[in-house]
Amino acid sequence: MAEIVLGIGASHTPMLNASLADWQRYVELDLKRDLLTREGDPTTFDALVQTADADMAEKISAGALAKRHARVMQNVKTLEKAVLEARLDTLIVVGDDQQELYHDRNMPCMLIYRGATIPNVPLPAKTRGPDWARPMIARYYETERPKDYPVDSALAHHLIDSLIEQEFDVSCSDSVAAGEGEGHAFAFVHNRLLKGHDIPVVPVCLNTYYPPNQATPRRCYRFGQAIAAAVRSYKKDIRVGILASGGLSHFTIDEELDSGVLDALKNKDAEYLQSLPARKLQAGSSEIRNWICIAGALEPLPVTWMDYQPGYRSLAGTGTGMGFVTWN
Repeated sequence: MAEIVLGIGASHTPMLNASLADWQRYVELDLKRDLLTREGDPTTFDALVQTADADMAEKISAGALAKRHARVMQNVKTLEKAVLEARLDTLIVVGDDQQELYHDRNMPCMLIYRGATIPNVPLPAKTRGPDWARPMIARYYETERPKDYPVDSALAHHLIDSLIEQEFDVSCSDSVAAGEGEGHAFAFVHNRLLKGHDIPVVPVCLNTYYPPNQATPRRCYRFGQAIAAAVRSYKKDIRVGILASGGLSHFTIDEELDSGVLDALKNKDAEYLQSLPARKLQAGSSEIRNWICIAGALEPLPVTWMDYQPGYRSLAGTGTGMGFVTWN
């Protein structure tokens, strides 16, 4: 019988691919973003500066940034070690596709990829953004030529069958268009956490970002429960991990939201996670839905390690709440 033996929650922000010097340049990008308040309402960079914490200048000082940068880079190594030491046969990766493979013409709410492999391709030359930011984006992807990573298609098919039986009308996909490859939520796992170790994955895409068919927090949690039930019913004797890629709050950091989510994960507070206001889970913060999903799948396992670093990078309090969690 298959068993989930490891859970991981991991931010995948490009800040984790960036040098310390580049963290200080992010304000250039944040000035151009469509930003939201912590309540999910549209706002501006200047308005956020006016309402930011009084000590924000200290939070983005050179010393504070250096300490935080060193900590999160070590956290990525901790997660990499956890994956390898778990001796996994398969890793289910729950992430969001930000119109990298799936677009408004056909935007699934929940999708399981069932192909034999999934490609990772080099960053296209036409990718938008300043030249200094390209290297950190490119670090998600292969550098010279496409690479096909193995997918546990047998488990993927079983998940689809079981989830349909449990009344989740999941979409599925067995390939990508020529020249396209996996989105950054999944590429981060391959290139930063697996780093060449060809553990088969099962990509699970949740539409966290794009209205009108974002799954509710309650639906995400129940989807995770259904995934766990499907794994338990799988006849092969394999060790399975499940990983949430993305989050926590961004591009306006909300430490209260992030700490509430992390406390709920540690304390198994399913009702808190399922009752989070959907309006707070928009833009980058929407990726918290991926964490809610795996929380449903990991009800039997305790949280064994956790770290959180609020990755502030401007006087407006913009950045990424970077969370790192293991269950085993």
